[in-house]
Amino acid sequence: MAKNKNEAVSNSFAQINRVKPLTNALLSALFILIALGTVLPVLLVVMISISTSESLAYRGFSYFPMSFTFTAYASLFRTGSQLVDSYIITIASTAVSTVLSLLVMSSLAFVLAQQRFPGKKFYSIMLLITMLFSGGMVPAYIINVNVLHLYDTFFILVLPGLVNAFNVIVLRTFINGTVPIEMFDAAAIDGANEFRVYWSIVLPLSKAGLATIALFVLVGKWNDWFTGMLYIDNPKLVPVQTMLTRIQQKIDFIKNNSDMASTPDGQRMLMSMPTEQTRMAILVLSTLPIIFAYPFFQRYFIQGLTIGSVKG
Repeated sequence: MAKNKNEAVSNSFAQINRVKPLTNALLSALFILIALGTVLPVLLVVMISISTSESLAYRGFSYFPMSFTFTAYASLFRTGSQLVDSYIITIASTAVSTVLSLLVMSSLAFVLAQQRFPGKKFYSIMLLITMLFSGGMVPAYIINVNVLHLYDTFFILVLPGLVNAFNVIVLRTFINGTVPIEMFDAAAIDGANEFRVYWSIVLPLSKAGLATIALFVLVGKWNDWFTGMLYIDNPKLVPVQTMLTRIQQKIDFIKNNSDMASTPDGQRMLMSMPTEQTRMAILVLSTLPIIFAYPFFQRYFIQGLTIGSVKG
């Protein structure tokens, strides 16, 4: 009787979850269009970066240029050390920020996941408030510059945004859904302290959740250009994205001021500006590391987002 009941429930779930052929075809077409909308702009940037000047002048931005050249990439590696310095500082700050963020946020999530922690509700509410209200950019600038003295230092690229309330809540929910309470009690009976439980039990069992949050932090830090614009003057500390933004701002400034473009200073600035191919080559080089990093997190990504969503 119980077996027949379970089979009936299983069949009913299968019938509910069954996708009709027409719906499946429409969803497949929709996802293909979304994928093309994601891939085609990247492909266009790559094609522009390897197009010749004659091809751009004749056809404009095209997926099928008349001729190809890798002069833009060759010139980037021949000109100065700015690109190399920007790459080094971006990779270093992103790596350090990701590791520190995971340690801080996972330890905070571990504490908030403890049922016996008396301040759990209070700190959870305080964490939620930071998601709804913020002190603003001006107080943050004053604190970072006048109080913490982080202006034009490497740590200004690392410390701000080290803790994200949403990511902490995700990790707390992940720990509650994957680590049984009985495991904490068993570890306490065996004499393990809180740090031992966190390091030897929680972290190994939370690899999927940590990898998911690591991907969020890594992408956010790699694409962060605003922090460098506000706090960095030293050329050796300028991140790649900030360098690209400054280049674009200079080009837009000269284009919007036609009188300046006709002056000797304006002409010299225009001559020093990178061509379209060089700009796109810089964009490609700044995007490739993230594209190559994603497959390492992909196997954990879906698991990290969906685990704990179904009870059973």
